[in-house]
Amino acid sequence: MKAVVCGAGRVGYGIAKALSREGNSVTVVDWSPELISQITTDLDVRGIVGHGSHPDALERAGVGDAELLVAVTHSDETNMIAAQVAHSLFKTPMRIARVRAQAYLDPAWRGLFSTGNLPVDVVISPELEVGRSILQRVETPGAFSTALFAGGRVQLLGIRMEEESPVAGSSIDQIRAIFPDLKLSLCGVNRDGKLFVPTAADPLLAGDEIYISIEPAMLERALQIFGQKTEKVRRVVIIGAGNIGVYVARALERLGRVKVRLIEADKHRAELAADQLKKTVVLHGDGLTPELLNEAGADRAELVICVTNDDKVNLLSAVMAKKEGAGRTICLVNEQAFEPLRDPLDVDVFIDPRTTTVSTILQHIRRGRITGLQSIAGGLAEALEGVVLATSPLLGKSIDELELPDNVTVGALVQDGKIHMPGAGTHVKEGDRMLLFAEASAVSKVERLFRVSLDYF
Repeated sequence: MKAVVCGAGRVGYGIAKALSREGNSVTVVDWSPELISQITTDLDVRGIVGHGSHPDALERAGVGDAELLVAVTHSDETNMIAAQVAHSLFKTPMRIARVRAQAYLDPAWRGLFSTGNLPVDVVISPELEVGRSILQRVETPGAFSTALFAGGRVQLLGIRMEEESPVAGSSIDQIRAIFPDLKLSLCGVNRDGKLFVPTAADPLLAGDEIYISIEPAMLERALQIFGQKTEKVRRVVIIGAGNIGVYVARALERLGRVKVRLIEADKHRAELAADQLKKTVVLHGDGLTPELLNEAGADRAELVICVTNDDKVNLLSAVMAKKEGAGRTICLVNEQAFEPLRDPLDVDVFIDPRTTTVSTILQHIRRGRITGLQSIAGGLAEALEGVVLATSPLLGKSIDELELPDNVTVGALVQDGKIHMPGAGTHVKEGDRMLLFAEASAVSKVERLFRVSLDYF
């Protein structure tokens, strides 16, 4: 596939990296010579210095022969015009644009992004994607990562194996023997920065970050078994009243059972948030001030969410909130270099907007019948949900007998509305949904399993 990516920032880099790694022909357009030099040095991609919405730059990038345009520059308007130019002048079949401004996304203007108006096939809002990701973590205390598949029937959790866990040192085979009614699949293990797909006999060690797929009804029990607390969230403090902070606060208001307080340093933004929110108490001030954190109730809050526009403020706010007595902290961090600080700073969850946005974009451009996707551990692996077609080599085989590569494993099989985990012996039928967990090097092989083709690996 030929693809043109407009924007060589964090998201554009992530998209270009994922597509080029799988053998696609990728050209990146950006006005910054420095960013183009960096991305062409790091990745096997072609670079064009130019404005992403200018016809001449897009023509030089080869958009006329491309199957896909992904516009993820820092400007919404540039992204939208790039999609318009690609459609009107070059007939590019698929166009994806990142749009941040919530004014464009108001349901009242839902007809804006259509072929007769602005021809954008898929609109990605990073703020909304991050907000949804945070809300999922609010509902899953004890997990540092979570994603739903198969319409919410299957949940993929990232859990840290604690020393006090009753199953520390056990393999998944042993865990299943101890808890025979616990339906779960062990998909991946991140140990000392190296992620791998384990065998059923591999022991799980204290400090491992493990990825399991389960039915949501089993969530609380699974967290307890792996040594995690499952305290319900009733009091939340949000630091930062930008689009993400207000979106999360409004969603928590709708839940009804959560008391929310929001801290914002900018007076005008605090006033806007107070006008938009009905039940949330909005406080104007510095989230790094212990007195204000206590006034907001951080010392009694089960959860503090730090989502300002400054990574360092978010990190320090999370540290101070924990010091004041907060139960858990979620921290928005754009800079991946800060990832190793999560454990030393005792921050429970890092949210990386790039990973969240890239996962959403990749879900729309994967070949085959891919219906769900989540990037894992900064792109070291992916969880992919796909529909089994009549020509798939998976068809008719037991989920325990599938000839998969060593770095791919089955997360779950959804058949006739029921969830089947490895060990059940269920045979795969046409139309089933299957969740597969794959290390990055095997993602293209997984795509082939769900493609309308007789090719296999």
